[in-house]
Amino acid sequence: MSLQIKNYKQIISYGISFAFLLALLKWLEIRYIVFQNSFEIYAGAIALIFTVLGIWLALKLAKPTIQTKIIEKEVFINRVDEFKFNRAAADNLGLSDREIEVLQLMANGLSNQEIADKLFISLNTIKTHISRIFEKMNVKRRTQAIELAKNLSIISY
Repeated sequence: MSLQIKNYKQIISYGISFAFLLALLKWLEIRYIVFQNSFEIYAGAIALIFTVLGIWLALKLAKPTIQTKIIEKEVFINRVDEFKFNRAAADNLGLSDREIEVLQLMANGLSNQEIADKLFISLNTIKTHISRIFEKMNVKRRTQAIELAKNLSIISY
């Protein structure tokens, strides 16, 4: 066995020497490349640092700090089964029967065209009724008029 190692000892030492020389040449080559292209390497390193910093900062800022939780609950509304029309409130506002009817249809979610079709009158007449309702009730929006009318028991829920 020792005879075999002696025979290959010279080959092994040459192999190790060549590997060391090859590593030395590669090291010198890398040093030369780094020395020749130092500006590009530094610029690339700075660009890489700022890219990583930008990605980290964007992820940090984009993450919401407040978590939104959706909770579903049943809500029970005490509804009065019998609706009692408040004629005094309607008369106090000066609403006609047709305007009350238009107001009820608005509360049911119908558009102006649908109200006109249902009542067999023109769209312009509906717009006139609605503008007079707004004027008499002193409101600016349909939702405000509907809410006020429901609170005064002029229209049903």
